[in-house]
Amino acid sequence: MRCSSATSKKPSARQSTNMMPITTTQKLLQAAKLLSIQTIVTTQNTTRLGPTVSELLPHLPPANASLEDKSLFSMLTPHTLSILTPLLSSSSTTPPVTAVAIAGIEAHVCVLQTVLDLRKRGVQVYVIRDAVSSCNKEEVPVAIERMRGAGAVVTTSESWLYEVMGGADIPE
Repeated sequence: MRCSSATSKKPSARQSTNMMPITTTQKLLQAAKLLSIQTIVTTQNTTRLGPTVSELLPHLPPANASLEDKSLFSMLTPHTLSILTPLLSSSSTTPPVTAVAIAGIEAHVCVLQTVLDLRKRGVQVYVIRDAVSSCNKEEVPVAIERMRGAGAVVTTSESWLYEVMGGADIPE
């Protein structure tokens, strides 16, 4: 799940975009495509904050992503829940998704509230630390500490990707 990757019309949020680890997010989106990992992407109030940063758009293939503009801070809107809920339930053809990885901005707002909402639902959450940022650097460690305290696993993109792959014998 990717929280609020906005280019912003507001100076403070524009700084956040500049700080945002875009290359890490590009890497995660490319890996999601190669590994057939469902991707859900949201923006936060695009009329005020702008659309998803252009550097990420080529990595959002329609078959692998759902893009939603939202006003809630959490990504768990009715639309994203309509995508996520079936993935978390077992079906006869596919095993349930047991964990969600989160990347995005703002660490102390959208990312934090999404992580807390997912943990309340019993979902294992991986916070990809090198893909999480904020326009206010001081907010990030506090938000990370709070997410960890709520039971999220804080890790790096490379560590998480190798864990997902499980071994070097996969063709991807």
